[in-house]
Amino acid sequence: MPYDPSAFPPFAVTVDLVVLTVRRHALCALAVRRGESPYQGRWALPGGFVRADEDLSTAAARELTEETGLRAHDPVGQNPVAHLEQLATYGDPQRDPRMRVVSVAHLALAPDLPSPTAGGDAHSARWAPVETLLGVNDGLARDADQAAPLAFDHDQILADGVERARSKIEYSSLATAFCPPEFTVGELRRVYEAVWGVALDPRNFHRKVTGTPGFLVPTGGTTTRQGGRPAQLFTAGGATLLNPPMLRPEV
Repeated sequence: MPYDPSAFPPFAVTVDLVVLTVRRHALCALAVRRGESPYQGRWALPGGFVRADEDLSTAAARELTEETGLRAHDPVGQNPVAHLEQLATYGDPQRDPRMRVVSVAHLALAPDLPSPTAGGDAHSARWAPVETLLGVNDGLARDADQAAPLAFDHDQILADGVERARSKIEYSSLATAFCPPEFTVGELRRVYEAVWGVALDPRNFHRKVTGTPGFLVPTGGTTTRQGGRPAQLFTAGGATLLNPPMLRPEV
């Protein structure tokens, strides 16, 4: 039987972005206050509709820049400044009251990023601890400025993005995406602690990461930016998968 496009209802495609960074030793996500939308004035993840001439990655990079002033690529568009990957697809028929909308969510990870600048249809933008946005800690979440859940199904998308980040740093070198090009073991440990939300034993952590083949490469330099004695500097090694993995402590 020939394919008849008119037999299927039309739908739109959006991209939503879970942008995570570590600020002040806490895992933070980027949130924007929606302008024109069914959830005007509510906080949401950055994102928007995919244009007819765009692929998904291009749309994700454009929306990130338009709504926050942050870039997924360098000024000449060659090198990514953050790890960016597709997270999942969300297609509940009721997720957007305007029409049937399917969202292809993306996860972006980067070192301490600058304060965002709102643009496009976003009235404001900010970094906020993920526990605040998800309402994990009653004392932090859903304050007077954020009395409702995130718009659309963005609570679920954010929760899925955070869990993806937490699980991937167990078996991959992705934690280094939160670090500057040269970093100390102590700075890397604080990334793990922020993403996992646990305290780690410094000596045990140092032994594990420096003993994992291909994870870290010493630069030969040191730094005193953390105070105290000079600490050895490392860069990310060539390994993408960690063997043995960095297993998340049970809490």
